[in-house]
Amino acid sequence: MTEVQNREGADSKVPEARSDDRAADKARGQGRDLVTGQGRTEIADHVVAKIAGMAAREVRGVHAMGGGAARAFGAVRDRIASTTGGDSDAGSAARGVSVEVGETQAAVDIDLVVSYGVSIPDLASAVRRNVIGAVERMTGLEVTEVNVSVDDIHLPDDEAADSGDDAPRVR
Repeated sequence: MTEVQNREGADSKVPEARSDDRAADKARGQGRDLVTGQGRTEIADHVVAKIAGMAAREVRGVHAMGGGAARAFGAVRDRIASTTGGDSDAGSAARGVSVEVGETQAAVDIDLVVSYGVSIPDLASAVRRNVIGAVERMTGLEVTEVNVSVDDIHLPDDEAADSGDDAPRVR
């Protein structure tokens, strides 16, 4: 806190600019204040889920997000949205992500599909780091845990089978 004089000449205390050094803030036991004397900042669950989903997708080796049913439902929803002119990306950012958000903390569960050949423990660790960093930086919430579930593995042969570009077997 820095002391300054207000218009009436009395001393008052104002908060100093916060450092972007999250580790230093945690070491001092201070996070960003979402509940203050001036009011409360509430962050909706779907906002945190979208941030976590985008952060997880940034990690190399994450092929897709969501379990089989979530991906199938998302594909149908995206197809309907594209034919009706809707926003097909509206739910895709949070696909495969569920969160619990409290006043100052959040917990994240992520379902994903990994690319073949990637070390799953290393990938899970990288996803955790990226999700925690993004959610804490953007929201000020402390992320208490990030649970990663690997639901499937994407094989290189899957793309050839999905593309349908094979020549017909019978003419």
